[in-house]
Amino acid sequence: MKTQDYIEREEKYGAHNYHPLPVVLERGEGPYVWDVEGKRYFDFLSAYSAVNQGHCHPEIIKALKDQADRLTLTSRAFYSSVLGEYEEYITRYFGYDKVLPMNSGAEADETAIKLCRKWAYKKKGIEQNKAKIIACEGNFHGRTITIISMSTDPDSTGDYGPFTPGFLIIPYNDTDALEEALQDPDVAGFLVEPIQGEAGVVVPDEGYLRKSYELCKKHNVLFIADEIQTGLCRTGKLLACDHEGVRPDILVLGKALSGGVMPISAVLADDDIMLTIKPGEHGSTFGGNPLAGKVGIAALEVLKNEKLSENAVRLGEIFRKEMKAVKSDMIETVRGKGLLNAVVIRPKGGKTAWDVCIAMKDKGVIAKPTHGHIIRFAPPLVINEEQMAEAISLIKDAFKLFE
Repeated sequence: MKTQDYIEREEKYGAHNYHPLPVVLERGEGPYVWDVEGKRYFDFLSAYSAVNQGHCHPEIIKALKDQADRLTLTSRAFYSSVLGEYEEYITRYFGYDKVLPMNSGAEADETAIKLCRKWAYKKKGIEQNKAKIIACEGNFHGRTITIISMSTDPDSTGDYGPFTPGFLIIPYNDTDALEEALQDPDVAGFLVEPIQGEAGVVVPDEGYLRKSYELCKKHNVLFIADEIQTGLCRTGKLLACDHEGVRPDILVLGKALSGGVMPISAVLADDDIMLTIKPGEHGSTFGGNPLAGKVGIAALEVLKNEKLSENAVRLGEIFRKEMKAVKSDMIETVRGKGLLNAVVIRPKGGKTAWDVCIAMKDKGVIAKPTHGHIIRFAPPLVINEEQMAEAISLIKDAFKLFE
């Protein structure tokens, strides 16, 4: 089978809820992927930052294989020999009392929302069914009905109503708007992405997270950080909140928590918050399964042992400097932090960000537009300086085609 054969089979049998780049991948290693014809590409999307540790990292794959031979799933109806080990490791790693393990990022955000509401009624004393959570315009926290109920993206909300109540939407990067919204005594939490990834790598002003956190403390409101895409060394710190010394009341993790091997997510909080949920009130058949526990530990070990935060800082600076130096009418803005970056594209002669991504693919670098005019660049954090230089050269060659 050739590339087009694979594409046509997906089109015939799969729902049309994605519009992929026309490349069919079958193998990956480190920062590279290969298509079914054997062509090699630099992966500059990293499965939306799920592959921070690189494709098929040998230590993570070994943990997966070793545990797969022993026990994969028990459900939470029973204890397992792995879950406590994983829980102890991840809570100490991030400095929280408790973890609630889930699978997908959307599940983790849903869990954080439920946890916040439970705390609102049990601890803050908000009247039943009155709790509100503040979210930001341009947010992306997942695709469930409740999560899209706080979305401002018409592609996420169109024809999916009615929506879940209980959300207040304010502008991102606006502490005045947050302070005004916090005057409502029924507000229980503020859910925020430290950098808005899906919106196009929108980096807030320095001090925004710190000021927002302090305002939440002042009003006895939980600061909930969605670090699913920004966390785990992607922005040059273990967590993006670490850039401003902010410790979220509820921390939401996913994606690279497994190194791209399987769906693993987690919600971390201290006892005063986490223990408001009692047995039988929330759960997941697969959440915290033995396979996920061993994979999660291995994935976190790789981040620390290979100093991937430091690599993200150094190579992110190189990437932004080189891209800002490109002389192209199509490049409007280059922005980002660490190795989470974006180039805002100005259409030229009918050519758009999609056309640039096709040109980059032909040169050997794959990335994907978001919101039509923004290209997100997020390679695996294991990429080295020589590989980054080669990839940047290929990206520049693609832009030259539009001069």
